[in-house]
Amino acid sequence: MKSKKFKVTFNAPVVLSIVGISFVATLLNYITGGASGKLLFMTYRSPLLSPLTWLRAFTHIFGHADWAHLVGNMSYLLLLGPMLEEKYGSRTLAVVVAITAVVTSLVNYIFFPSVALCGASGVVFAFILMSSFTSFKEGEIPLTFILVAVFFIGQQIIEGITVRDNISNVAHIVGGIVGGILGYGLNVRTKSDG
Repeated sequence: MKSKKFKVTFNAPVVLSIVGISFVATLLNYITGGASGKLLFMTYRSPLLSPLTWLRAFTHIFGHADWAHLVGNMSYLLLLGPMLEEKYGSRTLAVVVAITAVVTSLVNYIFFPSVALCGASGVVFAFILMSSFTSFKEGEIPLTFILVAVFFIGQQIIEGITVRDNISNVAHIVGGIVGGILGYGLNVRTKSDG
């Protein structure tokens, strides 16, 4: 009897790249005592003419406050990301990640000038809301989308008002809104193209 050989596949390059870069960024942050995180992997109010301000608008999603923060975000990305990358393609998912990163960075820059933001939580929430559109039919809004929006976004609003911690509930809310809008828009376009 011939035995089957199994091979490991690089099935979701965008998601796996985010995980790998985030691991390296978090490791560097520990090695440098937080200096690399502040320089490259955290967005905050800084001069608009500085190229690093604009670089950090994208790269802050790779920095994480600690290993628990990293593991929490990467678990969700690894759970939801491959399904979304298979459905929409690597290029589209990379654009979703970039848009989410920049929008959360701009909202933080404009409305919370004294807050530094790092982590992929906004991307996680974008993926959560996008995933509820995977079985979308034109002219319908999935009940799963409504429930996910109510539970996840509602929880973030309540925690943002009542809990004082270092978690950016606004990044979660903004990421969820971006994911919901893009998930809807991508599915409307896909249905009309097909």
